[in-house]
Amino acid sequence: MTDAPSADIHVDAELAAGLVASQHPDLAGPVTFAASGWDCALFRLGDDLAVRLPRRTLAAGLVLHEQRWLPELAALSPVPLPAPVRVGRPTREFPFAWSIVPWFEGVAAYSVEPAWRAAAAPGLAAFVAALGTGAPADAPLNPFRGVPLAARDDVVRVRLASGRLPDAVALTAVWERSLSAPTWHRPAAWVHGDLHPANLVLAASGALAAVIDFGDVCAGDPACDLATAWLTFDVAGRAAFRAELEHRQETDAATWDRARGWALVLGSAIVDSVGTSGALGRVGAHALAQVLLD
Repeated sequence: MTDAPSADIHVDAELAAGLVASQHPDLAGPVTFAASGWDCALFRLGDDLAVRLPRRTLAAGLVLHEQRWLPELAALSPVPLPAPVRVGRPTREFPFAWSIVPWFEGVAAYSVEPAWRAAAAPGLAAFVAALGTGAPADAPLNPFRGVPLAARDDVVRVRLASGRLPDAVALTAVWERSLSAPTWHRPAAWVHGDLHPANLVLAASGALAAVIDFGDVCAGDPACDLATAWLTFDVAGRAAFRAELEHRQETDAATWDRARGWALVLGSAIVDSVGTSGALGRVGAHALAQVLLD
């Protein structure tokens, strides 16, 4: 299996270069393929910029959310975020909005061993705490992120019964505990929504250099982002992340129980969709293994 669903529209460096040249000619320069994510593809533009193009129809609206909200979130964040430098218009050739964003030097966290990611724990905790502030009334909502875990119960049960997840009986017990935790009743917080190692850029020291891919950004239960404790870290890194976060904000046991459930939601979605052989698949498998350790 591959590490992402099939694209709805073909995107390549030639397309990206043409869009930049026609709409932002002052920024035109060498364009090379950098990465293809679940919903968007990224192309490096010169030394300091990148072009982000939706590759799936479902991502078209998500890019608009990024364009609207990332400048405000970047002002809150203690680490760099890819707030658009320029926005691109749909064309006959390419029917979606697109963005030119900063290029961040570093390595994707999913390309290194989980034990090495512990150095990113303080920075990631600071980021999560900063976004954990109340979201404005017009912040986007997302039916798949930041919602009560009960809203994801049906799909998780299908995955647990599919035979594609390891240790399904033990994972079911984790899921039941998370479902029983009190729901979030405080004002909705900003939620990144997809805070796993493929969306974290690390510096050479291992420290967090940037957080990327805000397509799922929404207002909701911040436990959704705390799931990164299991998605990103091993036991030691998770302890460091939790200690730093609790130093920065009060976080009750129920929120951590829901966060563990969110790690199961996201980990199971990855494994069910793309298996465990690729880099992203290993992120999903790691998350499912980690939720069984706590």
